[in-house]
Amino acid sequence: MAHTQDGQLMSVRRRHPTAAAMIDCGVYVDGHRLPGRYTSATARATLRESGSGFVWIGLHEPDIHQMREVAEIFDLHPLAVEDAVHAHQRPKVERYDDSLFVVLKTVTYIPHESISKARDIVGTGEIMIFAGSDFVVTVRHGDFSGLAGVRKDIDGDAHRLSLGPFAIMHAIADHVVDDYREVAQRVEADVDTIEEQIFAPRSTTDIDQIYLLKREILELRRAVNPLSAALQAIAADNKDLICKEVIRYLRDVIDHQTLAAERINSYDELLTSLITAALARTGMQQNLDLRKISAWVAIASVPTMLAAIYGMNFEHMPELQWVWGYPAVLGVMATVCLSLYGTFRRNHWL
Repeated sequence: MAHTQDGQLMSVRRRHPTAAAMIDCGVYVDGHRLPGRYTSATARATLRESGSGFVWIGLHEPDIHQMREVAEIFDLHPLAVEDAVHAHQRPKVERYDDSLFVVLKTVTYIPHESISKARDIVGTGEIMIFAGSDFVVTVRHGDFSGLAGVRKDIDGDAHRLSLGPFAIMHAIADHVVDDYREVAQRVEADVDTIEEQIFAPRSTTDIDQIYLLKREILELRRAVNPLSAALQAIAADNKDLICKEVIRYLRDVIDHQTLAAERINSYDELLTSLITAALARTGMQQNLDLRKISAWVAIASVPTMLAAIYGMNFEHMPELQWVWGYPAVLGVMATVCLSLYGTFRRNHWL
């Protein structure tokens, strides 16, 4: 029975056509997109008939069967196909013969009313790019709609389209890095808010908010920092695949990515300093509280001590038969307590 159920599940998964995961499929010849709707197979056939140009296919979270169908058409390496399906990869670049497999981490800023009410500040996703001499296959994981804007922008740019599939790869990387810079700028506002709260007079500091923001900064670092080596490898080690003009564009992306990485790293260092400052302030506040508690305990100990002494049941005690004994004891209590209170006030303990 178990084998039958497994077989039925596998057959159900195979029934999903590749078109179900396909966002768009376009054929580009001489810097222009050909009209019409295509599948991966018909697009490749059209390209062979034209003798030039390239195919750009966009997929969203395909399963292994859908991905294998595309892989067979464009001769994609099985290891890269497996990475594209399962995702959760670090930014990297790998070369398979005459094609490149590039993994990019995407980031988005999650709007929130305040940091104290936010559960997440930065959302992440992934884009995998297969780029060869006559094809580009992009696989998207997560809620990232930027590829539609990239395709719309580049569809009207005949010059960039004439540079081939690796120009598409550059356009996607450029858009992703621009998002890094935008998200870093918006996170900076949150960091500034936390900094103002910590150093504001008579304010209470919530350490949890700083830890939340630091966690999100670490998520940004994991997405941004490894991309530096990947982009540099693309520009330095694949000059036989990529034309000089696209390499020039890639170097500009590398510069922007480096600036974004440095900016995010500075936020991480600043938050570490803010945590130290917040803990120091909390420690100082605790010391002040202990001093106040100690001062009030000292003041309260005077009447407590006198009341305890005169509360003992002895027959012969001083001043028991004195008419002014009770007012005198109260006066001594008040005098000593007020004297202690004044002393503590002068020493800023109260």
